[in-house]
Amino acid sequence: MRLSLCALLFVVAVSGCRLKDDSTEFAAPPDVAAPPADALKTPSGIASKVLQVGLGSIHPKPTSTVRVLYTGWTTDGKMFDSSKLHGGPSEFQVGEVIPGWTEALQLMVVGEKRRIWIPGSLAYDKIPDPSAPKGMLVFEIELLDIK
Repeated sequence: MRLSLCALLFVVAVSGCRLKDDSTEFAAPPDVAAPPADALKTPSGIASKVLQVGLGSIHPKPTSTVRVLYTGWTTDGKMFDSSKLHGGPSEFQVGEVIPGWTEALQLMVVGEKRRIWIPGSLAYDKIPDPSAPKGMLVFEIELLDIK
């Protein structure tokens, strides 16, 4: 049974899975608290910045299956999840994840890496569990493949 990224992120948040505080591999980027002025902003409130230019011009659709590497932080710099914690890239259908991911992934092309600031309303704010990360979340996502 395949879990969606939303389910995986929620399970990790609820389980309290954390890395050692001295891990620099998952250190928050310096602009984690707020998107920089030159970030692309969508009408829904998502902001993103291309960190690595991708290849081609094909963007995933909500029905596409994608393979990604990702790490997520809260705006105070706490890492709450990473595909590396799950053994490598994650694969899921674009329309099966939180709305902020669904929207952001459709902006990307294979090989592209972005830092994305997602408002809580498009992430986990509506999930009643108090251990789910709330408020704006920041993800670094690398799109490896579209199927």
